[in-house]
Amino acid sequence: MKYAFSTLGLPGSTIDRSAALAAAHGFQGLELRAHPEEPLHTATPASERKAALRTLRAAGVSAIGVAGYTKVAAAGEDEPVLAELRALVQLAVDLEAPSVRVFPGGAALPEPFADTQAVRRLRAAAPFAERQGVRILLETHDSHRTAAAAARVLDQVGHPGAGALWDVLHTWLGGESPSDSMHTLGQHLGYIQVKDVASAQELTPLGLGAGVLPLAEAVAAAPGDGWLCWEYEKRWYPDAAELPEQLARGREHLEYLVAARVTAERDISGGDIAERAGRNTPRPS
Repeated sequence: MKYAFSTLGLPGSTIDRSAALAAAHGFQGLELRAHPEEPLHTATPASERKAALRTLRAAGVSAIGVAGYTKVAAAGEDEPVLAELRALVQLAVDLEAPSVRVFPGGAALPEPFADTQAVRRLRAAAPFAERQGVRILLETHDSHRTAAAAARVLDQVGHPGAGALWDVLHTWLGGESPSDSMHTLGQHLGYIQVKDVASAQELTPLGLGAGVLPLAEAVAAAPGDGWLCWEYEKRWYPDAAELPEQLARGREHLEYLVAARVTAERDISGGDIAERAGRNTPRPS
């Protein structure tokens, strides 16, 4: 597996600093928060986008996604939503990022109508994104916090240019087990956001492994060649500990979870081989 973290954990930091921290602590990727508070967003000039890409390349770090704030299931006209999606896709292209994160945002609407809004807009935007080599990822969040809810939309969209971003916190809050979430998302999955918190009532971010989220189960269920992205929500919880001082330990914890997964797979595989060998061994007469 490959490791990344979100710049949501470094509010307002320069790309140089974010990329340097990623490289220094063994993270191969960054999820780039695309917001006017940050150095990169849809109004960032082309020259600054090119400079950011040079910085990422020099550090040996990839942009795994552009984290936008478009709400595809929200009430309102389609064109402003689609225009924002096109702008986010172009930003992703300029930064060589393979995906764009969007939110559902349909909590104020009846579920069937929110689904219809999201399906229609994603169907309209997905072909454009695919032509640019980008995938629009609907995060398991707010009105569609479970994998079941996100997949309900994406099954209807039915286009490879649209997929899912699995936020482990929100599927857990929605009552899904990691194995059920992964099974439900299937080929829709883009990548996984991991994090940790003290409880369902106390969501201040903690270091990975210091809380109650079922991270081991999520990693065990995840594709072996995918991205694990640590989304440390420092921007929303300013009193939380600083991210840089936790990056080394967080990377170590991810490595530990992946190693445990590999060991478990080997044990299962070895057990299957032994069982088959036992079945094929002639019984003594």
